[in-house]
Amino acid sequence: MTRLVIRALDAHDAPLFDTLPDPLGLAAAHARTVHRLEWKRVALRDGVVVARGAWWGGPDDTTPVNINWFDVAEGEEEAGAALLRTAPHRVELELDLPAGWRDSPVTRAAGETRLRAARAAGYEVLVERYLYHWTPRCGLPERPGRLRFRSEADDAVFFDALRRIHSDTLDAHARRAIAEGGLDQAAQEELDFFRWCPSPRRWWQVAHTPGGEFVGIHVPAHNPGGPCIGFIGVVPEQRGRGYSLDLLAECTHFLAERGAQLVKGATDQANVPMARNFARAGHPVVAERISLVPGRG
Repeated sequence: MTRLVIRALDAHDAPLFDTLPDPLGLAAAHARTVHRLEWKRVALRDGVVVARGAWWGGPDDTTPVNINWFDVAEGEEEAGAALLRTAPHRVELELDLPAGWRDSPVTRAAGETRLRAARAAGYEVLVERYLYHWTPRCGLPERPGRLRFRSEADDAVFFDALRRIHSDTLDAHARRAIAEGGLDQAAQEELDFFRWCPSPRRWWQVAHTPGGEFVGIHVPAHNPGGPCIGFIGVVPEQRGRGYSLDLLAECTHFLAERGAQLVKGATDQANVPMARNFARAGHPVVAERISLVPGRG
């Protein structure tokens, strides 16, 4: 097999990135995503692109947040692994796949090829997630009217709520943060994400019962890609009453009332209650995501 050449792209050879077949439809999925040219890399064999990756971050980020586009030609797993292994940034890899991707021989083969390449580069699967897109055509979910919502200016209130919410959580990213640094780290990572989003701080809301009992929080947000369900969380002592659906419905209305024509959301596939609530709130699954993280070894 001929020698592999791995290189970053520049303005002269930027079109190389688009020469690899796209069985997973990532070009369409990223039609509105802004990727910096200097964070794109390709692997070439005999001048032909056999693997590609795009690292991504917000407009003010000096280093990438994740890799959200990773492609490997059939039979070129080692090229894909080398592309990841030699990259200057070791960040989370988001492998986006069509909904039900394991049901189609074509998308299953493509997905498994990329997984093998990522594992060969030392990445480990953290979690599989559902991705949702709500649009006005889906219709607004009913507001149950059981809770009272208001803005809260004190970050300490959110920090405390996040610690309580994550003390018993199904979220894999939060569980990883807890394993690394305890509940404080998990809560701080969520707060850091809320602040990183360019949406107004005043959008963060707390929820109480009419009698004043604290229930949880919801964070309508804009990330750099547009409106999203930033966070939904109910404190453990209030669970079992279906309040997550109330929070999700309010979050959807909040964004729609401010002109959102597309609201993105996500939840871990293992978080069955939250996945059920997204379905009840009229948020359809549009894709699946496998989140992989660099190994600790």
